[in-house]
Amino acid sequence: MYQFIVNPGAGAGRGYRIWKRLEHQLEMNSQEYRVFFTEHQGDAAEIARVLTAEKDEAKVIVIVGGEGTYNEVLNGVSFRGLLTFGYVPAGFRNALSKGFQSFWKVDRQARRILHPKYYRMLDYGVITFGNEEIVSRRFAGRCGIGLDAALCHNLLCCPVRNQMTRLHLTKILRFGIGLKQLFLAKPTKGYILLDGTQKVEFNHIYFITFMVRREEKKKKNGGILNDDGKMTVYVGNSARKTKMIPILRDLVMGVRRKERGIRVFECSEAEIHLARPLAVHVDGESCMCQENLAVRCIPKRMRVIGS
Repeated sequence: MYQFIVNPGAGAGRGYRIWKRLEHQLEMNSQEYRVFFTEHQGDAAEIARVLTAEKDEAKVIVIVGGEGTYNEVLNGVSFRGLLTFGYVPAGFRNALSKGFQSFWKVDRQARRILHPKYYRMLDYGVITFGNEEIVSRRFAGRCGIGLDAALCHNLLCCPVRNQMTRLHLTKILRFGIGLKQLFLAKPTKGYILLDGTQKVEFNHIYFITFMVRREEKKKKNGGILNDDGKMTVYVGNSARKTKMIPILRDLVMGVRRKERGIRVFECSEAEIHLARPLAVHVDGESCMCQENLAVRCIPKRMRVIGS
């Protein structure tokens, strides 16, 4: 049986509208299912925890929502027995949407979930932080510290976010908030330790972002590299704040490329040590402010319905 965890408020009500169309398709196919609606933060994690508490028959959990809903489910589930994930993006366009059909093609989404052609074994990441109490959080798409995280923190409490979403102006909103956070940002010194061997020091860190690879990438020998147990690390470091403006623009637009002021690395695990605390996020959700982090990639652990 399919278990749907739906955030009806995702994307300013888009989650509920998508669910009603999915529900129609499920009934037309006479498919047995259960649906759980979230109302408050943390509901999705608790629902996922209850659904996977016992190791019995195989389970299929389909998430209808945005990055935050997906992240809650990932942190709530127990990987015992055969567990399969499905995802229908309904929130803001984000890193998790890569590899999935666009949100408005609900009929295709329903067919993909009800009649899967194949499954993918995806990586996910784990971030660990805290001094007195050690906390670990899983993330499916990205995590970061600094400017990127400050933007996410600000966006979570922005009073006009829903209105801008309805008007399809979220990128403008994100860029405006990003400029504000860039104006307030104070770079810090620190270093990053990659795979326990490569230490790289920086004097003007604005942000460090970790991306779990989702998109397919061709290798030199003609094969396909996908979910290879490594993360891509982006470090924004510059003595001049104005150099961060085009990088911020690319960050908001979802463009990842090498340019002056940004360093790119690849690793399976990393440690970050900064001179002072900066904002931290996982999949867009706040983890307050931290100065020391450990991030690692768990390879091919999530069984996901392919798109």
